Amino acid sequence: KQGKMACQASLASLNLTPEQQTKMDAVMAQHEKEGCNEASEAKYMQEAKTILTKEQYAKFEAECKKSDKDKTQT
Repeated sequence: KQGKMACQASLASLNLTPEQQTKMDAVMAQHEKEGCNEASEAKYMQEAKTILTKEQYAKFEAECKKSDKDKTQT
């Protein structure tokens, strides 16, 4: 069974620039291709950190943690 991406954070809420949006889309597509596992998730978060501003990343990370919690409760 293919797991969902661990981070389903809404990029729309981050007010990304067009350049950031393009980069995040590429990183997300690569992450989906690799499958959802700890290694690909860590790489995904690390790459997101290089694309987003500190404020955007903090919000992104908070949303990721929130969606992780939601999934473990189901």
